[in-house]
Amino acid sequence: MKQTVEQNFELPPESVIFGSSEAMRRVQRDLSLIATADVPVLIQGASGTGKEIIAKLVHKASPLSKGPYVKVNCPAIPDALLESELFGYEKGAFTGAYNSKPGLIALADRGTLFLDEIGELSMGLQSKLLQVLQDGKFCRIGAQEDTVSEARVICATNRDLKREIAAGTFREDLFYRVNVVNVSLPALRERSADIPELAEYFREHFNMMYNRKTPSLSASLMRVLQAYHWPGNIRQLENLIKRYVILGTEACISTDLAEPAPNTFDFEMPQEGPVPLKKITNQAVRRLEREIILKVLQAHHWNRRRAAEALKISYRALLYKIRDAGLSPNRTPVRSMPVETAATAPPAEPEPEDAGGVVTPLTQVAKVSNA
Repeated sequence: MKQTVEQNFELPPESVIFGSSEAMRRVQRDLSLIATADVPVLIQGASGTGKEIIAKLVHKASPLSKGPYVKVNCPAIPDALLESELFGYEKGAFTGAYNSKPGLIALADRGTLFLDEIGELSMGLQSKLLQVLQDGKFCRIGAQEDTVSEARVICATNRDLKREIAAGTFREDLFYRVNVVNVSLPALRERSADIPELAEYFREHFNMMYNRKTPSLSASLMRVLQAYHWPGNIRQLENLIKRYVILGTEACISTDLAEPAPNTFDFEMPQEGPVPLKKITNQAVRRLEREIILKVLQAHHWNRRRAAEALKISYRALLYKIRDAGLSPNRTPVRSMPVETAATAPPAEPEPEDAGGVVTPLTQVAKVSNA
């Protein structure tokens, strides 16, 4: 398992990171105070908003900057392996443990431990992490004595942890331990004035990386960039500029930018005759419900039990709605299929006997927001 341990890394200029938006300027002001205080930090924001960049900035400006910066991508490591990766193990602790191995917490000693997407940790690992934050101690698997850790812990999440607490999937006591200082990052669409500087930085960066001389973006395309809704945030912008540098033409990215904003609904206006408002409204609500369910499923990495809890509907009701909306069990949405004729293939997960069969009305599910 590859471990991400860094001591020296390059960061974009702070003028690029923070731009001119008031929300990011406020983050910049707070970081100068946060970095010097050795307390846990929780960074919240949607995927692609730059949470790891902020974590690295805190580390770089802290008294522990000469120590290691260790990143743990919680969703990327299977739960069965994550405990041994975090805490390490002694020789003979389990089958295949032929040698002792230090964990990532030990490797971060006198440095920074960055836990990316902490909301993905199982309840068991949450309990063990809580002990590390409370006592500064942990025990390797198979060891008899505790090991002291002086690592500073920075966590990041794209989830609403208070909602996860209410759903019973995140420990409340751990939340208050990691949330000593909170940093909230805005979506890119909320800081559109910063897009020109970000785009120019990425263009220069990738020109140097790929030995290209791609010119600056045109003013007309820049206006399109600033009007776009950016579901993938800064990461999406970075990848689009990379494509532009490699292919050398603005046409290669303008197609992506022309797609409609999410949750829009269009219908064919009949040339003559009645316009059935009730029928069209029902279609629009079902389309919106489908988008909400898809977004929640993606946020929970297609864990349908967690998604059902977040939506406050029964697990069985969610399986019914997934079938009805034509969302494929293999995690690839069936976008070409109309809502009215969605496929009804059974989902990959079996329905529990006690799941309950009451289907929540569409209007109730449509009220779920920011899931």
